[in-house]
Amino acid sequence: MFFGLVKEGESRRPRRKAIRTVLVVEDEPLVAFDNEHALEQAGYRIAATVDDHDHAVRVMDEGGVDLVIADVALHGKKSGIDVARHAARQGLPVLFVTGRCPIDARALAVGCLAKPYAPRDLIAAIGVVDAVLRGARRPKLPHGLSLFVPEG
Repeated sequence: MFFGLVKEGESRRPRRKAIRTVLVVEDEPLVAFDNEHALEQAGYRIAATVDDHDHAVRVMDEGGVDLVIADVALHGKKSGIDVARHAARQGLPVLFVTGRCPIDARALAVGCLAKPYAPRDLIAAIGVVDAVLRGARRPKLPHGLSLFVPEG
Protein backbone atom coordinates (compact mmCIF):
# COMPACT_ATOMS: atom_id res chain seq x y z
CA MET A 1 0.00 0.00 0.00
CA PHE A 2 1.26 3.48 -0.88
CA PHE A 3 1.40 5.88 2.07
CA GLY A 4 2.00 9.60 2.08
CA LEU A 5 5.01 11.09 3.79
CA VAL A 6 4.54 12.34 7.31
CA LYS A 7 5.49 15.99 7.81
CA GLU A 8 6.67 17.40 11.11
CA GLY A 9 3.74 18.01 13.45
CA GLU A 10 1.43 15.62 11.58
CA SER A 11 0.00 12.39 12.88
CA ARG A 12 2.06 9.27 12.21
CA ARG A 13 -1.04 7.57 10.84
CA PRO A 14 -0.58 6.53 7.21
CA ARG A 15 -2.71 8.40 4.71
CA ARG A 16 -5.13 6.55 2.48
CA LYS A 17 -4.63 6.52 -1.25
CA ALA A 18 -6.43 9.20 -3.18
CA ILE A 19 -6.69 6.70 -6.02
CA ARG A 20 -8.38 3.39 -5.31
CA THR A 21 -10.68 2.83 -8.31
CA VAL A 22 -9.56 3.19 -11.91
CA LEU A 23 -11.46 3.35 -15.18
CA VAL A 24 -9.43 1.87 -18.03
CA VAL A 25 -10.29 3.27 -21.48
CA GLU A 26 -8.31 1.28 -24.04
CA ASP A 27 -9.22 -0.08 -27.47
CA GLU A 28 -6.40 -2.62 -27.78
CA PRO A 29 -7.64 -5.81 -26.04
CA LEU A 30 -4.19 -7.12 -25.05
CA VAL A 31 -3.12 -3.77 -23.61
CA ALA A 32 -6.44 -3.48 -21.76
CA PHE A 33 -6.00 -6.98 -20.30
CA ASP A 34 -2.40 -6.26 -19.26
CA ASN A 35 -3.47 -2.98 -17.63
CA GLU A 36 -6.29 -4.67 -15.71
CA HIS A 37 -3.99 -7.42 -14.49
CA ALA A 38 -1.23 -5.03 -13.38
CA LEU A 39 -3.71 -2.72 -11.62
CA GLU A 40 -5.44 -5.56 -9.79
CA GLN A 41 -2.08 -7.04 -8.73
CA ALA A 42 -1.15 -3.62 -7.33
CA GLY A 43 -4.36 -3.49 -5.28
CA TYR A 44 -6.48 -1.14 -7.39
CA ARG A 45 -10.14 -1.76 -8.11
CA ILE A 46 -11.17 -1.61 -11.78
CA ALA A 47 -14.42 0.34 -12.21
CA ALA A 48 -14.58 -0.96 -15.79
CA THR A 49 -12.50 -1.52 -18.87
CA VAL A 50 -14.09 0.03 -21.95
CA ASP A 51 -13.01 0.70 -25.51
CA ASP A 52 -15.13 3.71 -26.49
CA HIS A 53 -16.24 7.16 -25.37
CA ASP A 54 -19.90 6.36 -24.67
CA HIS A 55 -19.14 3.47 -22.32
CA ALA A 56 -16.50 5.55 -20.54
CA VAL A 57 -18.99 8.38 -20.00
CA ARG A 58 -21.57 5.98 -18.56
CA VAL A 59 -19.06 4.59 -16.06
CA MET A 60 -17.87 8.06 -15.03
CA ASP A 61 -21.47 9.23 -14.60
CA GLU A 62 -22.18 6.28 -12.27
CA GLY A 63 -19.53 7.63 -9.88
CA GLY A 64 -16.91 5.89 -7.79
CA VAL A 65 -14.02 6.46 -10.21
CA ASP A 66 -10.84 8.03 -8.79
CA LEU A 67 -8.71 8.07 -11.96
CA VAL A 68 -9.31 7.63 -15.69
CA ILE A 69 -6.53 5.97 -17.67
CA ALA A 70 -7.27 6.71 -21.31
CA ASP A 71 -5.72 5.94 -24.65
CA VAL A 72 -6.27 8.69 -27.21
CA ALA A 73 -7.32 6.44 -30.11
CA LEU A 74 -10.57 4.61 -29.35
CA HIS A 75 -13.33 2.73 -31.19
CA GLY A 76 -16.03 5.00 -32.54
CA LYS A 77 -16.11 8.62 -33.61
CA LYS A 78 -14.96 10.12 -30.32
CA SER A 79 -11.48 9.84 -28.87
CA GLY A 80 -9.74 9.75 -25.53
CA ILE A 81 -9.58 13.54 -25.76
CA ASP A 82 -13.39 13.58 -25.61
CA VAL A 83 -13.27 11.18 -22.65
CA ALA A 84 -10.83 13.53 -20.90
CA ARG A 85 -13.10 16.52 -21.53
CA HIS A 86 -15.99 14.69 -19.89
CA ALA A 87 -13.76 13.62 -17.00
CA ALA A 88 -12.69 17.25 -16.51
CA ARG A 89 -16.34 18.31 -16.23
CA GLN A 90 -16.73 15.61 -13.54
CA GLY A 91 -13.57 16.74 -11.72
CA LEU A 92 -11.84 13.42 -12.43
CA PRO A 93 -8.11 13.24 -13.08
CA VAL A 94 -6.95 11.65 -16.33
CA LEU A 95 -3.71 9.93 -17.19
CA PHE A 96 -3.27 9.50 -20.94
CA VAL A 97 -1.56 6.27 -22.01
CA THR A 98 -0.75 6.66 -25.66
CA GLY A 99 1.92 6.42 -28.31
CA ARG A 100 1.67 10.13 -29.06
CA CYS A 101 0.58 12.57 -26.40
CA PRO A 102 -1.88 15.13 -27.80
CA ILE A 103 -0.95 18.81 -27.88
CA ASP A 104 -3.91 19.81 -25.72
CA ALA A 105 -3.19 17.09 -23.14
CA ARG A 106 -1.78 19.59 -20.63
CA ALA A 107 -5.18 21.20 -20.25
CA LEU A 108 -7.00 17.87 -19.90
CA ALA A 109 -4.78 15.48 -17.98
CA VAL A 110 -2.44 15.15 -15.03
CA GLY A 111 0.10 13.47 -17.27
CA CYS A 112 0.84 11.24 -20.20
CA LEU A 113 2.52 7.82 -20.13
CA ALA A 114 4.10 6.95 -23.48
CA LYS A 115 3.38 3.58 -25.08
CA PRO A 116 4.86 1.09 -25.02
CA TYR A 117 5.30 0.95 -21.25
CA ALA A 118 6.01 -1.77 -18.74
CA PRO A 119 3.32 -2.65 -16.17
CA ARG A 120 5.63 -1.41 -13.40
CA ASP A 121 5.81 1.99 -15.14
CA LEU A 122 2.00 2.19 -15.25
CA ILE A 123 1.78 1.43 -11.52
CA ALA A 124 4.58 3.90 -10.77
CA ALA A 125 2.85 6.57 -12.89
CA ILE A 126 -0.35 6.11 -10.89
CA GLY A 127 1.71 6.41 -7.70
CA VAL A 128 3.07 9.74 -8.94
CA VAL A 129 -0.43 10.97 -9.84
CA ASP A 130 -1.67 9.80 -6.44
CA ALA A 131 1.09 11.74 -4.65
CA VAL A 132 0.40 14.86 -6.69
CA LEU A 133 -3.33 14.70 -5.96
CA ARG A 134 -2.68 14.32 -2.23
CA GLY A 135 -0.07 17.07 -2.15
CA ALA A 136 2.62 14.64 -1.01
CA ARG A 137 6.22 14.65 -2.17
CA ARG A 138 6.33 13.47 -5.74
CA PRO A 139 8.14 10.16 -6.29
CA LYS A 140 10.66 9.74 -9.10
CA LEU A 141 8.94 9.77 -12.49
CA PRO A 142 8.91 6.38 -14.23
CA HIS A 143 10.25 5.99 -17.74
CA GLY A 144 7.88 7.52 -20.31
CA LEU A 145 5.80 9.67 -17.94
CA SER A 146 5.34 13.35 -18.66
CA LEU A 147 3.71 15.12 -15.76
CA PHE A 148 1.67 18.27 -16.43
CA VAL A 149 1.44 19.66 -12.90
CA PRO A 150 4.22 21.53 -11.15
CA GLU A 151 6.10 19.86 -8.33
CA GLY A 152 4.83 21.22 -5.06
